[in-house]
Amino acid sequence: MTTTRMRIEAAQDGVRLDVLLPGLMPSGLSRSAAARLIADGHVTVDGAPVSKSYRVSRGDVFDVEIPAPEAADIEAQDIPLDVVFEDGDVIVVNKPRGMVVHPSPGHPDGTLVNALLSRCGGSLSGIGGQRRPGIVHRIDKDTSGLIIAAKNDAAHLSLSRQLRDRTLGRVYETVVYGVVKDDFGVVDAPIGRHPGDRKRQAVVTRGGAARAAVTRYEVVGRYARHTHLRCRLETGRTHQIRVHMAYIGRPVLGDLVYGRRRPEFGLYGQCLHARELRFVHPATGEPVALITELPEYFLEILQKLGPAAR
Repeated sequence: MTTTRMRIEAAQDGVRLDVLLPGLMPSGLSRSAAARLIADGHVTVDGAPVSKSYRVSRGDVFDVEIPAPEAADIEAQDIPLDVVFEDGDVIVVNKPRGMVVHPSPGHPDGTLVNALLSRCGGSLSGIGGQRRPGIVHRIDKDTSGLIIAAKNDAAHLSLSRQLRDRTLGRVYETVVYGVVKDDFGVVDAPIGRHPGDRKRQAVVTRGGAARAAVTRYEVVGRYARHTHLRCRLETGRTHQIRVHMAYIGRPVLGDLVYGRRRPEFGLYGQCLHARELRFVHPATGEPVALITELPEYFLEILQKLGPAAR
C-alpha cells in the first residue's frame, strides 16, 4: 500500500473531495474510483475519515492510501511489442494503430495491457486498477505512437504529476483536411462530454463540465487539400487533438467520429501518430527524450497526397 499526502491550496477551497481527488491523483483514478477510496476509509483529512461530499478548506492536509493491487483477471498474452525504452521503473512502447490500450467492453483481450502483463509480469504499477495496470495515459485505438507505462507505484505517481504540471511532453503528427494558412497556431478551448452524445467529446464553452484544453500546432507541409501538422499537447483531454482540429474546421484525415463520415485513401481511423515523448525519469531525475519514425501508413498517406507545396 502506498500513501500520498496533500495540502489544500486557496484555489481548491470549497471543492467537494470526490471532485477534487481525481485531478490530484494519477490519471488512472476516475471519480468513481476516488469515491470508493473515500467510502472504504482510505482518505483521511487531518487524520480523520470523511465522506465523499466533504468540501475541502484551505490548509487541510489529507492522506490517500492506495491499496495493494488485487490479482488481475486479465490474461497475459505474448503479443509482440515495439519497445522504445525500458528499465526497472518505466516502459515506453511504440503502439501500432488498431491496438486497444486496455481491456474494455468489446475488447476483452489483445490489448496493450495483455501484452505488458506477458512482458513485465507482476511488476506493473497497481494504481490504475485491475484493468489498467501500469497505464499512466492513453492513446486511442487507431492512434499510433509512444505510450508510457509505470512498473511501480512511485514511478506512476511521478509520471502522473508530470502530466498534471505539463513537464511530460507529448508531440503528435497528423494530417488534416484543408490548407492551414498560418505556420503556427494554438487552440485554447475547453473540452467536455458532448451534450448530445456521451460517446463523443466536444468544445464546451457554456455550462456543462468542461476542462481547460490547449493544443499548439505548426505546419510541417501543405498539400492541395490537406495539411501535415505537428501538434504539441499542453493538456491531455480525451480525443483532444481530434476535437480541437474539428473545432477550427480542420478535422483529422480519416477521423470518422469528428470528421468526414466516410473513409478516404483506404484509411479506416484517424491519421494521428504520437511521435515524441519527453519526461523526467522518476528514479534518476534525468530527462528522457524519445522520438519515433512516422509509421508506414502515415508515409503512404503523404505519398498519396502528392508533392508538398511548402
